[in-house]
Amino acid sequence: MENKAQGHFNFKNQTAFYRGKVRDVYSIGADRLLMVTSDRISAFDVILPRTIPFKGQVLNQIAAYFLNKTRDVIPNWLIDTPDPNAAYGYKCTPIPIEMVVRGYVAGHLWREYKAGKREVCGVLLPEGLKENDRLPTPIITPTTKASEGHDEDISVAKILELGVVSPDIMNQLCQKALALFDRGTQMAKEKGLILVDTKYEFGLLDGQIMLMDEIHTPDSSRYFYANTYQELLEKGLPQKQLSKEFVREWLIANGFQGKEGQEVPNISDEFVTEISNRYILLYEEITGQKFQKEPQENLEQRIFNHVNQYLENVD
Repeated sequence: MENKAQGHFNFKNQTAFYRGKVRDVYSIGADRLLMVTSDRISAFDVILPRTIPFKGQVLNQIAAYFLNKTRDVIPNWLIDTPDPNAAYGYKCTPIPIEMVVRGYVAGHLWREYKAGKREVCGVLLPEGLKENDRLPTPIITPTTKASEGHDEDISVAKILELGVVSPDIMNQLCQKALALFDRGTQMAKEKGLILVDTKYEFGLLDGQIMLMDEIHTPDSSRYFYANTYQELLEKGLPQKQLSKEFVREWLIANGFQGKEGQEVPNISDEFVTEISNRYILLYEEITGQKFQKEPQENLEQRIFNHVNQYLENVD
């Protein structure tokens, strides 16, 4: 089932393997990918030492939900989900940019603003903004897509200057990212949530721009609750939110921001359970569906069996 030396499955027609922070990506044949979403959790570009039960299932199923709901906005890589933790689709040529869209002054943007920056990724920000204020219009703050270490902020102008993509491709990426954010905003609103910020990754398939990876999940996005947003904002209190930010805040409070020389604090069983419950809650809040917990015993064997059975029946 698994090559322990490399730490991954060996699937039928597997040609390559890449281990990401959270996802393990398998090339199947010449032009397909199999993505297994693990229960690993990362923060500040560091994989934390504890795994989070059901997290992989939550991320995979939310991503599939939104990919299927946004095909009219842009085509995407997903073909099918042969297991609750696995997704199968087209192998695209990645565009090495993360398109981060922000509708509110929160998270990284707030930390930069609080530190005195009034220009982030080439976007000028007005004076007098408070944490969690809504921006007049959503902004795009791209980052470089680092294979290792930290992703770095970059402006659209710099991307074009470096020739990472053509002006036409960059224009399409900006348009599609904003259109996806608008769709995500509307879908969140229907569930009493606010989509605060998120990131999108794109690739090319036969010259066509394709949406890749996960979208609108708690690992890639931040949500506030709409019914308490204004009151908490006016009182200067933290927003009630569904995202991974609470994990980052806990790490910061315990002296860890992924900087050199810092050690990840011990994560208790109770906090692991809290993180798991929050991921499940987000699934239910954002999809409006009851989360069905799949058995966790022999998780890897289950994934392997489901995926291999699926691969036996596809071209």
